[in-house]
Amino acid sequence: MKPTPTLPPEPGSLLAFGAHPDDIEFGCGGVVARETQGGRAAHFVICSRGEAGTRGTPAERTAEAEKSAALLGATVEFLQLDGDAHLEARPAHAILLAGILRRRQPAVVLAPTVVENQHPDHCRLGRLVRDAARLARYGGLEELRPWPAHAVGALFYYALGVEFAPAGELPVLVDVSSPEVLGAWTAAMEAHVSQAGVRQYLEVQLNRARQYGLRAGVGHALPLFPNDPLVFSSLAPLTRSARHF
Repeated sequence: MKPTPTLPPEPGSLLAFGAHPDDIEFGCGGVVARETQGGRAAHFVICSRGEAGTRGTPAERTAEAEKSAALLGATVEFLQLDGDAHLEARPAHAILLAGILRRRQPAVVLAPTVVENQHPDHCRLGRLVRDAARLARYGGLEELRPWPAHAVGALFYYALGVEFAPAGELPVLVDVSSPEVLGAWTAAMEAHVSQAGVRQYLEVQLNRARQYGLRAGVGHALPLFPNDPLVFSSLAPLTRSARHF
């Protein structure tokens, strides 16, 4: 692993991982827009260029992802691990991702759910990010010594559809219904022009957010699933839940 200088810490920064150029936007783009519009820095790490996809060339999909990230107020980088549809959950990949965590020093990390019955790259990347978040804390790991050990504040999983949500787990619901957030998220999804004819992705995601919003008593909401129990110093900030009956 080639040493890269550690970036200056950005308090509260967000780091999102995607297996393909559109995963983050469709899975949790509204959450990213909500956070960046609130002043939080966000960075995307995309682990292929969609070269196995039915529509769109790798160059087209890379350009779409760069435009989409900018619309969400995020920066982006691409990794070429094993290639689209070839990703393996190997220790070397987890260590590579742990190096990115140390270099970027995020407070919050987003990754695809580890539910098996979806695109295999999604669940494998989720597992790799989970492992990387742990490895980034280990001070004695030789490959990671160029950067200081780093512990993320929280790892959340995002789902690319209701069927990919972890069974039996209650999500954290993020309100994404403001016109500014919803507009930025919609524009980011629309930027993936090459994918527009596949399963009407934009409509699927907006309808999913609408259903979660109805459940939460807001216009639109997106679910995140914490990898670990959340810790609060007080109950004072916890003023809302999704129960309205």
